[in-house]
Amino acid sequence: MDTSSGTYTAKLIDGPLEGKTVSTGFLDSGDPRPRLELPGDGGKRYIYSRGAGLEFDAPDDDRPTAVEYRFIETVFD
Repeated sequence: MDTSSGTYTAKLIDGPLEGKTVSTGFLDSGDPRPRLELPGDGGKRYIYSRGAGLEFDAPDDDRPTAVEYRFIETVFD
């Protein structure tokens, strides 16, 4: 994955979306997002928080190509 475009893969490692991945953008600072809010069916939103797992394509890469996210809560609208 080309991180120069400003995106990385978010790996959802638990919760209702366990095993799924989504592409998301880095913050303006270049850091991965600390939290993701993903839409679900019927007005639900799933909240995920950044975990410790980071993956890099090469050892000298500055930014990860994949980041793990853990489930926090489901919000109903």
